[in-house]
Amino acid sequence: MSLKKATIFIVLILLIDQVSKIYVKTHFVLGEDVAVFDWFKIYFIENSGMAWGTKLSDLFPFISDRTAKVSLTVFRIFAIIGIGYWLYNSIKKQQSKMLNVALIFVFAGALGNILDSVFYGVLFDDSIGQVATFMPEQGYDSMLHGKVVDMLYFPIWQGYLPEWIPSVGGKYFTFFEPVFNIADVAISIGFGILIFFNKKAFPKTEDA
Repeated sequence: MSLKKATIFIVLILLIDQVSKIYVKTHFVLGEDVAVFDWFKIYFIENSGMAWGTKLSDLFPFISDRTAKVSLTVFRIFAIIGIGYWLYNSIKKQQSKMLNVALIFVFAGALGNILDSVFYGVLFDDSIGQVATFMPEQGYDSMLHGKVVDMLYFPIWQGYLPEWIPSVGGKYFTFFEPVFNIADVAISIGFGILIFFNKKAFPKTEDA
């Protein structure tokens, strides 16, 4: 795979991710949802933390939310630089195509969410009780304090669990509960390729 093809794929994933986020951000009030099917909704939420909404300050209570947010964003930037270098190196050395495809998905997805974290605080105003405006005079926060836009929600099954199930029996349960975005899907695909096609992504070279 060439760098040109890799760049085209990355740009396409980023475009789909950012267009979907900007559309939802500028057409939905925070918490609003639209049912596409019984098992699929466009449900607008914002995530200021890590996966599943976890915050760095939840893990380290002595860190303020704003410091934790900046730290997480900076860490993500360094991580994406590392992934980008790995991808560049892999393509230049003509390593496994499967590895390159996986890294493209991971890189594009991670970059998509980083754009939210870095820029969305100044590119949009608040979505609480109103539809956000793109490029307002005053954003909802400063650089590096943006929130990641999530909107894909698949409540495939909802109901009360049987009483006989230990710990959670009798409780209301939703499968699948997390809300995510296109960038998250791309990252998941990339990691899925690395896990399930590990031997193709990292082929062993025979000794001469």
